[in-house]
Amino acid sequence: MMPDPTFARRAAMRPNTCRHRLAIPGVLVPSFDETITENIAASLAEIPHPSLPKGSSIYGGTKIFPDYQAENGESYFTLVHGIAHESSVSFVAVLQATRALRKGFESAMYFYGPGAINCLATRGFPTTGDSGFPGEQNINNSLETFISEGGTVFCCRFGLALHGGREEDLIEGVIPAHPLDVQDALIHYARKGAIINSTYMV
Repeated sequence: MMPDPTFARRAAMRPNTCRHRLAIPGVLVPSFDETITENIAASLAEIPHPSLPKGSSIYGGTKIFPDYQAENGESYFTLVHGIAHESSVSFVAVLQATRALRKGFESAMYFYGPGAINCLATRGFPTTGDSGFPGEQNINNSLETFISEGGTVFCCRFGLALHGGREEDLIEGVIPAHPLDVQDALIHYARKGAIINSTYMV
């Protein structure tokens, strides 16, 4: 095959820029001109890595407040308005509600709006129940644990409908609730003097 003369002419017209490839262990760096190459090397050298070896303690461990336990009849009510996996606050809310349950509180959770899809048992890929990525079943597993230990979970039917979730696909033990129940559940637990943890994803 004959070389393309047009390509050869264009190549000849390009400036003769010196290009370098950095040889840095563990770092793949493409070819850059000399100035960029020098800047990359300078940037990498500014702070040595790792600055501390793995296992270094850089945070204190003193707990400020007592590990409070529930007093007789106390309740802990959690509202969740966050999308599964797009909102870490949803997963943390389940963990907090479970901790409250283990402290002796009557612990209940209410998932509404986009939070309703946290309650679907059909999560998973390539089949339901599988983890397409590490942690895909974290919310499901944690909710199942919460329910099995005596926690109460409500899920707004309207929240399900907004996102095409089917009521029949709810995690076993989750209680489907009327859209107007969100407000009345809040009133119910407020009148009981419950600690209310309202989480919201914007």
